[in-house]
Amino acid sequence: MTATIAITVGDPAGVGPEIALKAGRHFAPQLETGAFRLRLIGSLAALGEVARSLDLPLPTVAQADEPLGIWPIEGSAVAIGQVSAEGGSQAYEAVAEGVRRTMAGEASAIVTAPLNKESLHLAGHRFPGHTELLAALTGARDSAMMLAHGSFRVSHVTTHIALEDVPKRATEPRMRRVLDLTIEALKHLGIAAPRVAIAALNPHAGEGGIFGTHDIRVTEPIVADYRARGHDVHGPVPGDTVFVKMRGGAYDAVVAMYHDQGHIPVKLLGFQIDPQTGEWLGLSGVNITLGLPIVRTSVDHGTAFDIAGRGIARESSLIEAIDYALSLTAEKAA
Repeated sequence: MTATIAITVGDPAGVGPEIALKAGRHFAPQLETGAFRLRLIGSLAALGEVARSLDLPLPTVAQADEPLGIWPIEGSAVAIGQVSAEGGSQAYEAVAEGVRRTMAGEASAIVTAPLNKESLHLAGHRFPGHTELLAALTGARDSAMMLAHGSFRVSHVTTHIALEDVPKRATEPRMRRVLDLTIEALKHLGIAAPRVAIAALNPHAGEGGIFGTHDIRVTEPIVADYRARGHDVHGPVPGDTVFVKMRGGAYDAVVAMYHDQGHIPVKLLGFQIDPQTGEWLGLSGVNITLGLPIVRTSVDHGTAFDIAGRGIARESSLIEAIDYALSLTAEKAA
């Protein structure tokens, strides 16, 4: 069965429509061979405006089994680079439509371009981000975020919460859940015996309790239990060395305790900066939501209002997200 990947174009005021159209152009040779199908989900008005202004090819409304097409939603063109309720509404409706079609079997996976949280909230959808929105739409409980850049993968015990609340949320059940989801995801990616490290919450993994006891009380018993059951799990590994070790090939993934601990190393590797101007151009990296009843991947960057509409946004992260979705879909189909 040919995979159909649904791409939600995100907030139309950002770079989402641009990178979605560019990704469609990038994959055109593979799409023409029937390797898979792409469906862009967004308003025809917003996608059409971006296509015209940047001289990009605009797919037609999807018909049957054609390689590339649009699944349209209602919505008008918006002011590029500006927060708006209309932009937030379209971003929400695109995700909702993608989830509906994927859960109905019309799409094999959903790949999301970025939305703007302020616009989303102005539209009345008060979710901290895509992860929580997708959990609500799919009825999933206790999902988790994994960021990936090539073979560099980081899942998160906590994400969009205050740093002061992390120790209270990094409970034994939650850590076990994220560890299980991480191991499962790695196996879906073809890694038969995953090697996973758990990052320490405290500096130096607590230095024997001098800098806190969470790593000793919570993490160490979890690691001991998983190792006793035959899993190649390590930790707690201090946060200032664990990602270097993974980059060196020691681990297939790291479980991070909180948002910035996991996001900073992935984005440091993936950000693309113009050396002449210092301007942000794009980001390689993928956001994968673990624990959903559907396959969902995403770009690992925001709406980039500052460069939207200029034609310089790079589609590399979206291309990588589509590749990851195809890998996960193929493994599930197998």
